[in-house]
Amino acid sequence: MWAPMKITPTAIADVLLIEPSVFGDERGFFFESFNERVFAEASGITMKFVQDNHSRSVRNTLRGLHYQIKQPQGKLVRVVTGEVYDVVVDIRRSSPSFGKWLGHRLSAENKMMVWIPPGFAHGFVVLSDSADFLYKTTDYWAPQHERTLLWNDPELAIAWPLAGEPILAAKDRAGTPLAAAEVFD
Repeated sequence: MWAPMKITPTAIADVLLIEPSVFGDERGFFFESFNERVFAEASGITMKFVQDNHSRSVRNTLRGLHYQIKQPQGKLVRVVTGEVYDVVVDIRRSSPSFGKWLGHRLSAENKMMVWIPPGFAHGFVVLSDSADFLYKTTDYWAPQHERTLLWNDPELAIAWPLAGEPILAAKDRAGTPLAAAEVFD
C-alpha cells in the first residue's frame, strides 16, 4: 500500500525524521513536501504553520543554535539544494533528554525532513558548496524573543562535521552556553 511519507521517531521524544514518498522517472521527480491531513494522520501531531523561510548559505556556514523563548516555534525543515548537517538541542528542562542533541544529514538528494517541536534550539552547518534550506514555522519570527545557544558549548559537545572554523554571524559567535541560557520549563 502506498504511504505518502514514512515517519521515524528519533532518540529524542517528539523530534521526527520524515521521509517523503518520491515519484521519479526520466523527466525528474515529484513529492508532496507537506500535507497537513497526511502529516496529522501519520504523526498524531496537528499544528498550523504561519511562516515559510528560505535561506541560502555557502560551505561551512553554521547557523544557530536558535530558538525563541517566547512565541516558541515548531519547525519543519528540509534542504532543496545541497547538503547540511542539521542539529536540534532539547532545552525543555523537564524533559529526560534536556541538554541532549541530535544531528541528521539533510540534502536535496535524500529529501529527508525533520519535525522540530517548540522547546528546542536548532542550527545547521552547510556541507556542500552551497545549500538552500527551507523551513515552515508554527509561530512568527519575534526578534525580541530570539535567543542563541553557543554552537560549540563544551557541555553540549556537538560533533559538527566542520572543515576548519565555521562562518558565523555575530549573534551565533556570541551565543550563550546552555548553563546560562534561558530555557523552557
